[in-house]
Amino acid sequence: MEFSFPVWFGPPADQWLAAAAIFAATAIGVRLVLRFVWHRLAAWATLTETHIDDILVTGLKATRSWFSLAVGALAAVQVLDLPDGAETAVERGAVVLILLQAALWGHSAIGAALSRIGRPATPDGAALATSASAVAFVVRVAFWSVILLLILANLGFDVTAIIAGLGVGGIAIALAVQNILGDLFASLAIALDKPVVIGDFVVMGDFAGTVEHIGLKTTQLRSISGEQIILSNSDLLNSRIRNYKRMQERRVVLEIGVTYETPREKLRLIAGMLGEIVTSDESARFDRAHLRGFGPSSIDFEIVYYVRSPEYNVFMDAQQRVALSVIELFAKHEIEFAYPTQTIHVAGGAISSA
Repeated sequence: MEFSFPVWFGPPADQWLAAAAIFAATAIGVRLVLRFVWHRLAAWATLTETHIDDILVTGLKATRSWFSLAVGALAAVQVLDLPDGAETAVERGAVVLILLQAALWGHSAIGAALSRIGRPATPDGAALATSASAVAFVVRVAFWSVILLLILANLGFDVTAIIAGLGVGGIAIALAVQNILGDLFASLAIALDKPVVIGDFVVMGDFAGTVEHIGLKTTQLRSISGEQIILSNSDLLNSRIRNYKRMQERRVVLEIGVTYETPREKLRLIAGMLGEIVTSDESARFDRAHLRGFGPSSIDFEIVYYVRSPEYNVFMDAQQRVALSVIELFAKHEIEFAYPTQTIHVAGGAISSA
């Protein structure tokens, strides 16, 4: 006895059986492959330091069970002689589900990627996390917009007109929010590249202060005189920044002038004595000391040394100790500091005036 479906089922029984077999095999196969890939990536992620595999694992974790069913239905419908309307409806429905699954993968992967960037492990981590969250929202909105357009195109809508309308509206919106988006992405750039972090003392043109807060749109500084300076993040990135907090040590160039009446024997000793002064100071590192040249009223010496701390107070204390030691040394050896003098020669003699 031959078995057959009623006529309203459409295709004959053998096609239905073949479609059912393809559907089951495809759905089960896709599910097993995805599970295998996920387990392999998860095991690999524990052995590597890169974040890419972790992001892929998080993305695949968003896989829904209906994805394999949709792929199976799309494969099975190919062997069925269904009416055009029914076959189109099944294909479009399956493609919509596949696109939604792709959207979920991308949504999770974007969140995982930016959450790892924004993981607060430093004092400025909170600002980084805030910037990453805001950028993740913008990227996700753009990603879902693309998926929505693909779904509408698959359902038969004319997306050209939609895109044209969005293009005109998008230009208006972009012009309205370009500064906001510029500052938003600038805050993420600051958080990632770290030209400044909270606590840094920076100088930018006429502005100088300690970084107190890095927000989505602005960065706040506290100036030396106490007032708060607020800069937009894009202005901060476009400036030439001098970051004093990252100095390991400070360089000092000290110029000293002695009179031309200083004996040559003492001139030969001055550079060495200056070096000994710096060497004896534990907070200073001696570089060099030389007779640099001849000025209008002085023989000039130059001494270069480094203060072993970036702190400004330590820097000034070291300069003060070195300067006082030089004064004491010159007084001990009867070496006179030079100061501007002028000698006028007249007929019959010389008149000297200071």
